[in-house]
Amino acid sequence: MDASQQKNFPQINRQRFLIAGPCSVESHDQVISTAEYLSTLDQMSVFRAGVWKPRTRAGQFEGLGKKALPWLQEVKQKTGLKVAVEVAQAQHAAMALEAGMDILWIGARTVVNPFSVQEIADAIKGTNIPVMVKNPVNPDLNLWIGAIERFQQAGISEIAAIHRGFYFFDDSPYRNAPMWEIPIELKRLYPELPLICDPSHICGTKGNIPEVAQKALDLEMEGLMIEVHPEPENAITDAAQQLSFDELKQLLDNLVLRSYNTKLHQLDPLTKLRSEIDKIDREMLEILARRMNIIREIGHYKKAHNVTILQSDRFREMIKDRLAQAEKYDLDKSFLLKLLQQIHKESVRQQQNILEDK
Repeated sequence: MDASQQKNFPQINRQRFLIAGPCSVESHDQVISTAEYLSTLDQMSVFRAGVWKPRTRAGQFEGLGKKALPWLQEVKQKTGLKVAVEVAQAQHAAMALEAGMDILWIGARTVVNPFSVQEIADAIKGTNIPVMVKNPVNPDLNLWIGAIERFQQAGISEIAAIHRGFYFFDDSPYRNAPMWEIPIELKRLYPELPLICDPSHICGTKGNIPEVAQKALDLEMEGLMIEVHPEPENAITDAAQQLSFDELKQLLDNLVLRSYNTKLHQLDPLTKLRSEIDKIDREMLEILARRMNIIREIGHYKKAHNVTILQSDRFREMIKDRLAQAEKYDLDKSFLLKLLQQIHKESVRQQQNILEDK
């Protein structure tokens, strides 16, 4: 997607907005009661609800499908809210269009398959329906951009990206690691593309949602997508990450809405680029802190099992692997080697302190 293709993106509305609703449509009463409550909130913009639910295991609840679409039509009629649904196949898109849904979103599991994305893009070609594209499950920025491009090339003029975190095979406080550096890079490359954060899927549980939501807004994301349920403990899908009505109200009341620096966008390119560097540096520091947390865990393990701090073979293999990637990222190998050596030096120091109980 080159700069000329960005002309079709809508101009960003700097008033942040809220997309909220249940993870999945379970019943008529559940949907209507949730929508009626959400319609009372000043921040509310779009009602979201899962009609088709791609699930990991066979036999799990995969949504009510077409049966639920009339209930979402009723939401529009009773509340005036716009309604968004996830579509994973071309026939889903066709049914959603026929039912008058206002917005489609493409889920992370679908974005990983360019063939599926293209089929959906072909199915809605010639329409003016807005599309929101979630990041793929794996941390692949080009795959995310590629999905966005397919809808842009199909003539869809209103497109937004949704950051819902990435699968990361490691212990983490999150269901899907936020890896903020990836959406930040997307924002740098395509500043006209609205970017929305989905804290519910990043966190997987309620506890970290306020922190993630606040950080998303602090990183100039245009909105939040939050899962809400009248009785979260009884939800059929993703019960742990859905907020109750009161919990959502508390979250919204506590969010700090900082104003955009509108003057920044009127300044020279050098000032804009320096602002991007500041953001990236903050993310880099966060990543280094996460790395050192893991280093300290390793230190405790080595102490408990009487293992030496320095593992020379491991260090050599790590250096060899990272330097092999230097060319891919257009990094000077001598620079990268010095950086890795300094990080390793600090890692050894951290583990030495643990062994010496400092």
